[in-house]
Amino acid sequence: MADQVEPVPEDWDLALAIVAHPDDMEYGAASAVARWTGQGKAVSYLLVTRGEAGIVSLEPSVAAGVREREQRASCAMVGVEDVEFLDHPDGLVEGGTALRRDLAAAIRRRRPDVLLSINHHDTWGGPSWNHVDHRVVGRAVLDAARDAGNPWIFPDAGEAWNGVRFVALSSSPQADHGVDIGEHLDVGIASLRCHETYLANLAGNTTDPTAFLAESAHRDGPRLGVDAATTFELVFV
Repeated sequence: MADQVEPVPEDWDLALAIVAHPDDMEYGAASAVARWTGQGKAVSYLLVTRGEAGIVSLEPSVAAGVREREQRASCAMVGVEDVEFLDHPDGLVEGGTALRRDLAAAIRRRRPDVLLSINHHDTWGGPSWNHVDHRVVGRAVLDAARDAGNPWIFPDAGEAWNGVRFVALSSSPQADHGVDIGEHLDVGIASLRCHETYLANLAGNTTDPTAFLAESAHRDGPRLGVDAATTFELVFV
């Protein structure tokens, strides 16, 4: 079929997921993370914000703590213990050298083989406009992956690390790779359910983790030749 995808390479040991908000990894990628930690791989999470502007019924000062707790519970569900927050302002993340430096420093500290992030394109492949933080952070991740390997860029941000093989972007309209999550879809759904307060304040088809994630997984599975899959756009840096 014309839209078939290739398997995401799994001959690596350490991944660092860098996303803008709590819940970004859970809308599709968490099931793949559960598969990988189950294989003995190490996965760390770096959240650029605390998602403090994401719950309209809660003041940001309160929401930040709620969303951090929910994210840590979500991570524990898929075998992730290393979770860090950078405290850039939710909804107002600025692209540029300050963000790139923060991300390059994190990459240098953890020395991952693979980076994970979320769709950085303008849309999700249809009329739905992508969140500005996703767009900014996704592009900064791609730049920082290269920055991290250059000792003359951000020399005060740790020893250079050029071991990143590729960046895998979830929920991309240009996905070209996939991961078989048939045995891990349930734990991915449970991981998203940990964002209980956030989900309770949403509307539309993203509020039901089972329906949303199962529909997506079974739609993408045939592209990989399996029952259930999650897809990524791979960018080699």
